Amino acid sequence: ALDRTRVNRTFLPGIPIPAAIRITPDLADAVRNTRLIILAIPSQHLPAVIRRLKPFRRLWQQAILVSAAKGLDQASLKRMSQVIEGILHPAHLAVLSGPSIAADVGHGLATTAVVASRRAADAAAVQRWMMDDRLRLYTSTDVAGVELGGALKNPIAIAAGVSDGLGLGSNAKAALITRGIVEMARLGTALGARQQTFWGLSGLGDLVTTCLSGRNYWLGVQLGKGQSLKTILGSTPMVIEGVPAAKAAVALAHKHRIE
Repeated sequence: ALDRTRVNRTFLPGIPIPAAIRITPDLADAVRNTRLIILAIPSQHLPAVIRRLKPFRRLWQQAILVSAAKGLDQASLKRMSQVIEGILHPAHLAVLSGPSIAADVGHGLATTAVVASRRAADAAAVQRWMMDDRLRLYTSTDVAGVELGGALKNPIAIAAGVSDGLGLGSNAKAALITRGIVEMARLGTALGARQQTFWGLSGLGDLVTTCLSGRNYWLGVQLGKGQSLKTILGSTPMVIEGVPAAKAAVALAHKHRIE
């Protein structure tokens, strides 16, 4: 259907898929001899998909794998890059995160994000290949900080939506965002991230964007208006990362004795 209509009517309606993008249902075909594989898969589904990549290792072993998933694995409480490493053991791995609402990116609006890798050369290569006049990428070696910023901001965005759904006003929402970033940094540093990363694009920048719009904020608004979580989740095909991320964040906070 995507190949025939050249539009994703479920998730990005009205945004045409460029003719230069070839769509294939064959995973081996998709990764054969590529230099860059972007894993833009919701965190709940990422482990199952990357297990399917394992038999084709010889086809992609020289590629840089880039995780764009913003979430935490509920079972293991691991970051997505840790899940990928545990299953695939790639030689080259990076993560991509930042204030990047999908519809804005799809419409070609100016967007900034951060690509992080323990290998600075890999982050620089991804930056070079992906950056253009509408997408500006910064690089980092703080993989944990960039990933945790993207994962932990979603529960705060739900809280901001609840605040707006209850009509609590701008003061309360500003307090939520400000105290929220402090909580994110507190937990993040306990998990090995650098505190300053949370004041940057992949932390505060992403948090502000998500607290103004997006699916996590929308869910929070509906909760604030009195709808049940089950009803809200059943009304949309979208994966709302903040729900499992909230549970994982609380579990991590208890585990590391972080308030």
